[in-house]
Amino acid sequence: MSTSAPGYRLSAATGIHRGDRAYQQDQVQIMPHDRMPGCVMAVLADGMGGKSGGRKAADQVLLTAQQLFERYAPSRDNAAEALKQLVLEAHLMIKLTAITSEEEPHSTVASFLVSPSRECDIVHAGDSRVYHFRGPDMVSRTSDHSYVQRLVDEGQITEEEANNHPQSNLLTGCLGTLQDPPLSVNHIDRLEVGDSVMACSDGLWHYFTPREIGAIVHALPPREASEMLVSKARQRARGGGDNLSLALVRVDPLG
Repeated sequence: MSTSAPGYRLSAATGIHRGDRAYQQDQVQIMPHDRMPGCVMAVLADGMGGKSGGRKAADQVLLTAQQLFERYAPSRDNAAEALKQLVLEAHLMIKLTAITSEEEPHSTVASFLVSPSRECDIVHAGDSRVYHFRGPDMVSRTSDHSYVQRLVDEGQITEEEANNHPQSNLLTGCLGTLQDPPLSVNHIDRLEVGDSVMACSDGLWHYFTPREIGAIVHALPPREASEMLVSKARQRARGGGDNLSLALVRVDPLG
C-alpha cells in the first residue's frame, strides 16, 4: 500500500503469522484515510483469553479503530485524543463481549496515526510495541505495560534478561480487564524522509534487537522487510513461536 502527499509518499505493509499456536489471535490493519492523502492509521491487537476469546477481543479493537477512523477529520480532530478514544472504546466493547461469552477476552493495542503534516501520534496498551526508526537507527520505542518492563525500569534486570524472564508474559495493563486501561500516548513532531514507524506484537519483537529491526526496515521496501521479519522470527522461534504481527509505514521520497 502507498499514499502520496506533496514531496513524499507513505509506503506500507503488514505481516501476520499464526506461529506455532493452534489459533490466530493477532489482528493487524493499515488504513489510508478516505478523504485525505498522506493520512494513515495503523492498528495492531494481540488477543488473549480462551481459544476464541482472544480473537474476539482483537477483532473488537480493529472494528473500533475502523469506525473511529471513518469519522476522523485531520483538519478538525486531535490525533492523540482520537487514539485515546480508540483505547477507551475498545476496552469497553471487549468488556461487553465478556459479559456474553464464557471466555475472558483481553487484548493489547499498538496504534499510530500519521497526519498529512507528517506528525505521528502513537498509543499502546500492553506489550505490543511501536518503534520509530530514522534510517536504520531507533529513535524511540514504546515502553511495555508489563511486569518485566517494570523490573527493567527499576534497574533490577537488563533488557536481555527481560526477554528470557519466566514471567515475561505478565501484563500490568491491557484492554478488557477490570481496571482502566493505560492511556500511554507518544508524539513525533515530524517524520523525515527515510523514517519508519512499526507496530508489532511480542511474538515478533521478542526475537530481534532494535538494531536488527532497523537494519531490515531501512534496507528493504516495507513488503519485503515485513516478509523477512516474519520469516526470521519463525526461524528463531524453533517451533515454539507465538502468533506474530506487524504494521510498517515508511516515508519515501517521490519518484
